[in-house]
Amino acid sequence: MNQILAEFAIDRGDFQLEVSLKLPAVGISALYGASGSGKTTCLRAIAGLERLPGNVCVAGQVWQDDDAGIFIPPHQRAIGYVFQEASLFPHLNVAANMNFGRSRVAASRQRIGESKVVELLGLEKLLKRSPAALSGGERQRVAIARALLTSPDLLLMDEPLSALDKARKLEILPYLERMHDELALPIIYVSHAADEVTRLADHLVLLEHGHVKAAGPLQDMLMNHQLAGLFNDGASCVIEGVIDQHLEQFASELKFGHFRLRLSQQTNPLGSNVRCRIFASDVSLCLTQPHDTSISNIFPAEVVRIDPATRPGEKLVTLRLDQTHFLLAQISSHSVERLQIRPSHHVWAQVKSVAVL
Repeated sequence: MNQILAEFAIDRGDFQLEVSLKLPAVGISALYGASGSGKTTCLRAIAGLERLPGNVCVAGQVWQDDDAGIFIPPHQRAIGYVFQEASLFPHLNVAANMNFGRSRVAASRQRIGESKVVELLGLEKLLKRSPAALSGGERQRVAIARALLTSPDLLLMDEPLSALDKARKLEILPYLERMHDELALPIIYVSHAADEVTRLADHLVLLEHGHVKAAGPLQDMLMNHQLAGLFNDGASCVIEGVIDQHLEQFASELKFGHFRLRLSQQTNPLGSNVRCRIFASDVSLCLTQPHDTSISNIFPAEVVRIDPATRPGEKLVTLRLDQTHFLLAQISSHSVERLQIRPSHHVWAQVKSVAVL
């Protein structure tokens, strides 16, 4: 069974947790929510670091079943765990830190090679350095490498970027994307940062006060009008495609389905898979196709539904580009009435290339 199943229930008086998780055993599943929502508690319980009443089954392997009296201790679970702090051994260099976990795994179980991990995380020039000579982002990359070299069946990441400043986060995120693209390894990723979740996650679980408020594929969650306030930085959607061409030195184009999305120039090589985030507030609507405009991206779309936005006096308009691609537009209620925008109407959606993340 290619799923990760976990159920826990506790009542500590000031904190209650009652969750039932059903996650795909592929890609990145993000546990998202405010501090105190139960994200880290769930992660530690899946790892067996915190024994809670419940059950855990990973791709058919039973790690905990209270009714059957089964509890596999953490060191016998095939997991890699990345904490908020790298916690490297200060007396060992990078190479020795990486191989500490690998040396404790039987050769027959070592499925992820050292050279692959070094290349994947860009550690070639760091192997002889001591942890004291590394930046925060470099230390965290080494911690991730150490976890990967245990050849886990499941990688657990507990807010691995929360201790880093914005520049270091932007440095390490591309490496996490490469892990996602190149390793057939399920990852459960805990975060309260919307930019990390929308950039990395395939599946999203929203935790609130110890309960699962909603769960599903990332795009479905973003397009759910009842979750318009899911992220505190605004409603958005994601578009995934391939860098199809670079236009001189000014812009690049992403091909998705039958459409092309022009972006500010990207450093990604042609053929690269790229995920873009488009905020609903950066999408405007026209009744007729605009021609004299500075906006590069203009898509024909059908209005699917119109819902209240999180701010009064605004509406969230769900737009269908084709059967698999959607956009959100956040416009004023006055504009909806002035343009007489209604479900099933055809409109033109405009997206600034400089606004695409």
